[in-house]
Amino acid sequence: MRYVCALLLLVVLAPAARAASEKVALFPFELVNTSLEPTRPDETARLQALFGQARARLEAAGYTVVDTAPVADEVARASSLRDCNGCELPLAQRLDAGLAAVGWVQKVSNLILNINLQIRDVASGRLLKAGSVDIRGNTDESWKRGITYLIDRRIAAR
Repeated sequence: MRYVCALLLLVVLAPAARAASEKVALFPFELVNTSLEPTRPDETARLQALFGQARARLEAAGYTVVDTAPVADEVARASSLRDCNGCELPLAQRLDAGLAAVGWVQKVSNLILNINLQIRDVASGRLLKAGSVDIRGNTDESWKRGITYLIDRRIAAR
């Protein structure tokens, strides 16, 4: 009976442990500004900080985040990874990553924003994890709380 319980525990926990130890190519977040306001420099700075915060949260969850700098030129030419029909997958494959993560922030107004993240399997292109969180307030703190919640409670939740 003890062996059956141990085997059952392994069957339940093994997929989560395997997924969390995989290499993920986390590409820079994009800003989708659908508000009537122009994008401000503080929002661009928050977008860059968001990438670092997302990387730290994914690593804390057990993922190995690979450096995407070797494909930065191709990413820049793609203009939008969220709308390129999987063009991030061969880039992640070149980086020897099994997963590709694409994120974006949609600014609806200066009060209403949402942060989105999708993780796909590089080999199949299948969407493995996705989440979105609405935040209120366009501040450093609201963006940080949003990405922390999104990754901890939606993406890395077991």
